[in-house]
Amino acid sequence: MTSGMTETYTDSHLRGILTRTRRIAVVGMSLNEVRPSYYVARYLRLKGFEVFPVNPGHAGKTVFGATVRASLCEVAELDGAVDMVDIFRRPEHVPPIVEEALEVFPDLKTIWMQIGVVNEEAAAMARARGVDVVMNRCPKIEYQRLFGELRMGGFNTGVISSKL
Repeated sequence: MTSGMTETYTDSHLRGILTRTRRIAVVGMSLNEVRPSYYVARYLRLKGFEVFPVNPGHAGKTVFGATVRASLCEVAELDGAVDMVDIFRRPEHVPPIVEEALEVFPDLKTIWMQIGVVNEEAAAMARARGVDVVMNRCPKIEYQRLFGELRMGGFNTGVISSKL
């Protein structure tokens, strides 16, 4: 892997992460249906992942059957461990989120930073604890791409064809 925005991940590595992951805390989750954090979390839930929305500004509200938590600590206290923390926050806000995640989820497997989110300091902190890190990627897009839901053009045409 290289550094920063050009960091690359093999398809088998990403597929492995998405296959082993069952419980995802989504930090910075918006309740606005047009925001990426909302529709990514909704999609992941529809695909069978257990999603824990985290946003102190919406704590206590309910979104697609899940209660929004104020912090990762609150998720750990009320709902137990998660496999992945998916971060929808600006890069400068990522290190304290990763610190909290590593503290409250001792068996955490993955820190995932959304498209446009890269923080080398936070990545190094997580990797030093044996946690996989994915930066500048979206689990929804990767899931669709790796599990056959996207065509080469980047969208599902809904048409079944034998043409190549």
